[in-house]
Amino acid sequence: MTRPAHVPLTAVLLIVIASACFTVIDVSVKHLSQRYPVPLLVWARWSVQALLMLALLGPKLRWKLIRTSRPALQLTRGVLLIASSVCFFFGLKYLPLAEATALNYMSPILVTLMAGWFLSERLTQPRWAFVVAGLVGMLLIVRPGSDVLTPAALFSLGAALLYATFQILTRKLAGEDLMVLLMYPALVGAVVLSAPVPFMHDTTWYPIRDIIMFLGMGIMGFLGHLLFIRAFQLASASALAPFTYMQLVWSTLAGWLVFGSLPDAWAFCGIVVIAGSGVVLTWYERWRASLPQSEPAAVD
Repeated sequence: MTRPAHVPLTAVLLIVIASACFTVIDVSVKHLSQRYPVPLLVWARWSVQALLMLALLGPKLRWKLIRTSRPALQLTRGVLLIASSVCFFFGLKYLPLAEATALNYMSPILVTLMAGWFLSERLTQPRWAFVVAGLVGMLLIVRPGSDVLTPAALFSLGAALLYATFQILTRKLAGEDLMVLLMYPALVGAVVLSAPVPFMHDTTWYPIRDIIMFLGMGIMGFLGHLLFIRAFQLASASALAPFTYMQLVWSTLAGWLVFGSLPDAWAFCGIVVIAGSGVVLTWYERWRASLPQSEPAAVD
């Protein structure tokens, strides 16, 4: 029996730092959304990233940055990610940070189901168990009598559904350059939302602190994505998948330190169930992949 490949510590650290970058974005959105419309925040988040990519990568890559053999699919994928961002940012505006993030982590569960339906990937018993566990975790967070059981929870769940669809399309574009895959959603967000931006806010003056946070969202997004890409260049996706749930840890800590809110006992159990089921499934499938088998392992 062969042992699973060693996971480089550098790759794990990159994932942990990238997850922290995304949590910084979420904290900024939750803070700014109390004073600014959500579409404006989405525009700032993706426009700054698009400008950074054009400035830093454009001179070297030029047209390769947007060259694709499937432009319609790239644009559709970009629209889905921007729509997911809009829904998630609305969820962040009204829900506690940890709970909104945990509900958004329903996307791996939805990807598992959708991959079986649309990509003909095997839905094994462990994967069905993962789906059921994720649904139980979601019900523990969004339950009768909880503060999370509001229409705003539908925004986070809608964001998860849109992001899962985005991931399915990403798998269909597996042969495309990674930078092209990053560039198209940023361009879509910048272009689509630029037209209504002048009508989104009734003031022409923004505090310097808020401007720094607007810019910071795009910078953190760009940095986080680059770190993610680098991490997945150093180790396999299945090896790193459990560490992506670090964002739930960062979100819980940030919600407590910045906003003074912690999940109640039931919601905390739901968060643990969602993250734990994902980690266990990933480790199980890596272990199965290391065994000599008469049939294919249930790995992506």
